[in-house]
Amino acid sequence: MIDITNYDPNSVGNPNNNIFGLPTTEDDARLIIVPVPWEVTVSYGAGTARAAEAMFKASLQVDLYDPEFPDTWQQGYFMRATDKKILMKSDYLRKEAELFIDYISKGEEVLANSFMCKTLKEVNEGGHFLNHWVYEQTKALLDKNKLVAVLGGDHSTPLGFFKAIGEKHGEFGILQIDAHLDLRKAYEGFTYSHASIMYNALTENNSIVKLVQAGSRDFGSDEFDFIQKSNGRVVTYQDRVIRRRTYEGESWKNIAEEIVSHLPQKVYISFDIDGLDRKLCPFTGTPVPGGFELEQVFYLFTKVYESGRQIIGFDLNEVGIGGDTDWDANVGARALYKMCNLLVAANSEKK
Repeated sequence: MIDITNYDPNSVGNPNNNIFGLPTTEDDARLIIVPVPWEVTVSYGAGTARAAEAMFKASLQVDLYDPEFPDTWQQGYFMRATDKKILMKSDYLRKEAELFIDYISKGEEVLANSFMCKTLKEVNEGGHFLNHWVYEQTKALLDKNKLVAVLGGDHSTPLGFFKAIGEKHGEFGILQIDAHLDLRKAYEGFTYSHASIMYNALTENNSIVKLVQAGSRDFGSDEFDFIQKSNGRVVTYQDRVIRRRTYEGESWKNIAEEIVSHLPQKVYISFDIDGLDRKLCPFTGTPVPGGFELEQVFYLFTKVYESGRQIIGFDLNEVGIGGDTDWDANVGARALYKMCNLLVAANSEKK
């Protein structure tokens, strides 16, 4: 067993070690990060299927000292290697989905084209396969009493994890940071679209008793109607409403505490990086003007922790790859580190 407490956190990040330069093995680590290289249904910018590898590289530049949680890294974080078979399947089905999206965008009738019917079937079967794969991977780790996080990939990736978390913990709530509501039913015909993750989660998983969304600023009337008919199961804090309240003198502290008040005792955090201002994630797949500063989101997460609620898992998705810099991966790696610290701290005996 590796004694990580003897590791010098101020040393240069060693690329031969694991995430954040930590000399941790999967057996020794308290928290396991499962990368899911999947972006089949993204409808705008691509690249997030390869985000985990870019974030791993960027993580070597993240200083381990976190003033809020200075010692949690000593419990060990480990990121698994990207499964190349999943990535290859994503790449293949992504090309199929692109053809299908282009076809329907021109108003063509799907049922009149047998090739498009076959394509749609293959993509939906691929989504089902991915959900089962994520479920099996995360359930096995939860059964070993590991803390688990999913790193996408697009935002469709954590659905199987939700199922595994529900079996482990029973009823829980989701705090979703996102520019979108993700409440569309089979968006573009794809049952497991990235734009349908929360619709699928709520309709397939009775363990999810509450969904609290923050930062939304681009959504359809069908999604708004879904919220109105949810009998309070879904609570949404739109970006424009948050901004208006702050413009009129309310503090982010009061709004953040109000957001947290809607959550049950057990909380799962789902963080779509496009919930941030685009200057922090310029190559995210579906960018929208507006959004949070990263420290605003960290503050909200800390309020969840300070409330005494148990954070039981998280996902981080839609980190983009592109341009001449690794800025998106850099920001993503820092978001990942903070979330790792929060998850471990929220499940520590010292809490």
